[in-house]
Amino acid sequence: MTPDTETTSAARFAAFSHRPFRAYWAARFLTTFAAQIVSVAVGWQIYDLTRDPFDLGIVGIIQFLPSLLLVLVTGAVSDRFGRRLVMGIASALEMGCALVLLALVSSGELTSPLPIFAVLAVFGIARAFYGPASSSLVANLVPPQDFANAVAWNSSAWQTANIVGPVAGGLLYGLSDRVAYGSAAVLMLAATLLIFAIAKPAQRNHTESPELETLFAGFRYIWGEKVVLGAISLDLFAVLLSGATALLPVYARDILVLGPWGLGLLRSAPGLGAVFVAVWLAGHPIRNHAGVLMLIAVMLWGALTVVFGVSAIPWLSIVALALMGAADMISVYVRETLIQLWTPDEVRGRVNAVNQVFVGASNEVGEFRAGTLAALIGTVPAVVIGGVGAVAVAGLWAVLFPHLRRVRRLDGRE
Repeated sequence: MTPDTETTSAARFAAFSHRPFRAYWAARFLTTFAAQIVSVAVGWQIYDLTRDPFDLGIVGIIQFLPSLLLVLVTGAVSDRFGRRLVMGIASALEMGCALVLLALVSSGELTSPLPIFAVLAVFGIARAFYGPASSSLVANLVPPQDFANAVAWNSSAWQTANIVGPVAGGLLYGLSDRVAYGSAAVLMLAATLLIFAIAKPAQRNHTESPELETLFAGFRYIWGEKVVLGAISLDLFAVLLSGATALLPVYARDILVLGPWGLGLLRSAPGLGAVFVAVWLAGHPIRNHAGVLMLIAVMLWGALTVVFGVSAIPWLSIVALALMGAADMISVYVRETLIQLWTPDEVRGRVNAVNQVFVGASNEVGEFRAGTLAALIGTVPAVVIGGVGAVAVAGLWAVLFPHLRRVRRLDGRE
């Protein structure tokens, strides 16, 4: 191996040279993996109970509402009490939710989705606190020069879990719902132990009393930083219009006729495309035209959503989903790097809490929109209309946010 090759390899894995980041990365992977198992199991179980796509949309909105209602609290708690502590407690609460789901299905008396909805509401509260804490913590675990590399690998943990998690969820649910929920609980326990194994990192805690002005600091910063506002809102409206994840059980059961294992495959396909891009970005970070690449990626996401929506061929649907994940990874990489590197550490938790609301709105509310629209006009038209809307949003944002379009490098304000 030549010195240049060794240098390139070291740069590719720079974030992993820091022990706290290794534990954080593993914990992030395990929690996401477990959440995907729960998501696949819950989606299939609810659709089995009701056969109503509207109920699949309810799953998303229930998990999003806590992030919205607690947005002024979650980020402030993360900034004040320590991100590692908040992340660990939230992970433990998620484990508790998985255990309650296990108890519900073990009772043999589950005939209504209402008890599942109640558990998902608590799960949403845990995620509301987990998100800002985990997103903000990574910046305290690596030096600034390794942060972009950490973002790429952090995204790879999330995306890799999104590949294997849904497949595992489908296979485990095929064995039994109890095996699926029990496995998720064990994984979340392991993640919780890893989080608390991380040495308490340095963090610039804010010391102001929790007055309204302090709580609104995240909103105030994002509104004043138009590049960050443009990046976050682009994701919000594009995915809000084009999200089709909630309808995958319908495609797996009724359109593509694949069964539970096929649902897991469909759920994992976007992650498969995304993880390849994430690994590439870890060694080949975006050094120019970052804003333009983000806008193009969102346009591709929308166009590929249309392809998936009209496809009735399993392999074509899977390829479309994989390419959607690849495009989405570029957008996520640019957005997350901008948010973390351009935000002062003392308000990073509150900014990430707002970002989580935007991301949650795009994902969970997007799923509610998809489920509602599918119930009204049909599944395929609902997905196609959403994809067209995402393309339109990307074009509109290129005009409304010229500063975002002009962003070239991610490691500096230019």
